[in-house]
Amino acid sequence: MLGMEAVRYLPVTTTTGTDLVPDRFPAYVVTRHDTAPSRSVESLTVADLPAGEVLVAVEWSSVNYKDALVTVPGNRAARISPLVPGVDLAGVVVTSDDPALPPGTEVLAHGHDIGVARHGGFAAYARVPAGEAIALPPGLSARQAMIIGTAGFTAALSADRLEDHGLVPGAGPVLVTGASGGVGSFAVALLAGRGHEVVASTGKTDERAWLEALGAGEVIGRDALDEDPGRVLGPEHWAGAVDCVGGVTLARILRTLRYGAAVAASGLTGGSALETSVFPFITRDVALLGVDSVATDTARRRAVWERLAGDVARIDLESMVAGEVSLEELDAAVDDVLNARVRGRILVRPV
Repeated sequence: MLGMEAVRYLPVTTTTGTDLVPDRFPAYVVTRHDTAPSRSVESLTVADLPAGEVLVAVEWSSVNYKDALVTVPGNRAARISPLVPGVDLAGVVVTSDDPALPPGTEVLAHGHDIGVARHGGFAAYARVPAGEAIALPPGLSARQAMIIGTAGFTAALSADRLEDHGLVPGAGPVLVTGASGGVGSFAVALLAGRGHEVVASTGKTDERAWLEALGAGEVIGRDALDEDPGRVLGPEHWAGAVDCVGGVTLARILRTLRYGAAVAASGLTGGSALETSVFPFITRDVALLGVDSVATDTARRRAVWERLAGDVARIDLESMVAGEVSLEELDAAVDDVLNARVRGRILVRPV
């Protein structure tokens, strides 16, 4: 654990002027070893941060599954060592060579290489390239942005893709699989807030009341999706679907979509292989929409977050917060995420 000495401040000069940042600051660091990665809170300097045009004083981050995965022996998620995890971050620009984000701007950043191939949000400061941080939309706080985080952003991308495909409120039930997970639970709340009829599918029957409180009109188990398994096509149930599971679950969705409907797929916890047939595509005109939140371009990212800033008025974000932790408390939070003991979001306060 870190025993922080008295903090001094050093001038950092950029094209926007000279600002003061601490010469040392705390960070949660994962280091690869022959046996297992070590995890510790260490004292870093600004010089330890990767190159980038925007230096951010991090106010909030959150624990995603990928942040926990980088601590697992033999994982392929972490591409550098040592690494500061934290694929999500939000805070205030301290210094900047990006004229679009002057010092004092409240920003958020996620995706790209943050937290996997460059130091991320589990530190008091982070540096990101121009274009990878965006200004917080009006009406959205840094804390709210991190409750949403990558999971909520992925859910929003999924909902937007379905609506761009033609899904409208009143069209019929919209299925969300893996509904008790981060992406799934936010998708339930988001779609319900936009006026859609949501059916939540989960393997955790004890989450029924929570999912109904988020807006699910019906909660079903995983097995309920396995209808007429011997046929290439099943009953036409879903006007649309957000799939956070993949594998067999995705195949079952495809064969039970209504004519012309689509499924937005972003998960593979149920497996990466997809065993299906062409029949849903050529006889029911269904669509499989892939959703990626890592490499989304800046313009699209900004548009999604601006719409989310309006969505939050219809969503009880606080009901999705499992807790808040400091850097020193991250070990326990990471273990809880790895062992699926968390419902909702764990927020991280770096300082």
